Formats: sequence, structure tokens, C-alpha cells
Amino acid sequence: MSAHVVLLGYGNPSRGDDALGPALLTRVRQWIVERPDLDVRVVEDFQLQVEHALDLVDADLVLFVDADASAHAPFCLRRTKEQRDTSYTTHELSPEAVLHVVHEITGSAPPPAWVLGVRGEQFTLGEEMSVNALGHLEVAWDELLELLNDPRPQVWDARAAGW
Repeated sequence: MSAHVVLLGYGNPSRGDDALGPALLTRVRQWIVERPDLDVRVVEDFQLQVEHALDLVDADLVLFVDADASAHAPFCLRRTKEQRDTSYTTHELSPEAVLHVVHEITGSAPPPAWVLGVRGEQFTLGEEMSVNALGHLEVAWDELLELLNDPRPQVWDARAAGW
């Protein structure tokens, strides 16, 4: 039985390394075309918003994908849980706040979720991705394939513990 996985990636492709999330999702879209047995939904946006909670309602697993200037290179992978934080009152939510909204609208616990934060270093408007970010993208891509090939919470937790 295949898990229904939602990949929710965000970032601005016009801001240098902020394009890491969308770049990974572009690869995933191409990769899943040849794998009709996988139940993977790809959602991309510039930033997380309250409406993204609706994308997660029926998911078995969720992976938030973004550039992260504070991550150790090449990326971080961590389990995350719902939390009402101050971002719920802004135009951009944290992954934890999106999960909290899922709980609020469904009355049930949100699906298990992880964050894949790919190390980014420069986020200047109009710049291309940095050479370092491109290298981090390749390593993160390999990790993402491992996750998608075995979409079970215990496997994702074990992989996250290694990073």
C-alpha cells in the first residue's frame, strides 16, 4: 500500500538560493511521471499560507521543502509538529503553524510531517543560485529520492536522526 505523500515546497525562484525548494519540486514532478504507483502530490508556492492546510488534510506524510540559511550544509531534515506560533497572524506561516491550521479545521491531529531545509547562502533578488547551493541541491535530491522510495514515518524519522 502506497502512502499519500504531499510535498509542499516554497521559495522565490528570483531570489538566488531561495529557488532551492522550487528546484527540487521541479525534479520531483519529472521523476513521478515515470512512477504511477507512487501517490505523491506536489504543491509549490512563494511562501506558506493558511490555505495550504487544505492541501494536507488527506495526506499520510508531509514534507515541507525550503531553502534554509541556518541549516548545516548540505541540508537539515527534521520532524516537525503542529504549533500555534506568531506566524499565524502574518502573511507567511511556518510549517508548524500550517499543521496547527490542519488540526483546527479537521479537529484531528495533522499528518506526520518533516522539514527538508536545503542550505542556502545568498538570497539577492535577480541572482542565480550560488555554486554551493547547487551542490547542496544535489545531495538533498538524493535524500529526497530515498524518502519517496520508502514513505513510512519510522523510515523518515530514522533518516532525519542521521542529519
